[in-house]
Amino acid sequence: MRIPKDERRDERALVRGAQRGSASDLEALFRLHWPRAHRAAFLVVHDAAAAEDIAQESFLAAIRALDRFDRRRPFGPWLHRIVVNRAIDWTRARQLRAEAELGESLPAPEQAPPLDGTLLAAMAELGPEQRAVIVLRHLLGYTPGEIA
Repeated sequence: MRIPKDERRDERALVRGAQRGSASDLEALFRLHWPRAHRAAFLVVHDAAAAEDIAQESFLAAIRALDRFDRRRPFGPWLHRIVVNRAIDWTRARQLRAEAELGESLPAPEQAPPLDGTLLAAMAELGPEQRAVIVLRHLLGYTPGEIA
């Protein structure tokens, strides 16, 4: 998503403060990015509780790696890539667990009903990697460079 230059400067100041240990700057970054991080996770995994866990774990991972974050780059795409990667991992693990539990002799599980409209139904047909790209590009508005 394109962030206006003034907001980008503010975000960079928050990142700089968070890197220096400011709890208030870290909280401001969290408040700024939480809704979109949670939404991105939910759109990939289609599970509200898992999306919340994934978004929280992603923020913790970002905080632990904040000293390695390049402040010349925008924080949002970096964080959302962490979120999407974790969501993809969660989806893969869920699929593996389901396969292991069901075994080959049982019929395939029923498809979950679409959550909201044709778009979500179509997205559910995609693999987690393709779904993540759609979420980042078309639903969250990131440029191809930011997604990469």
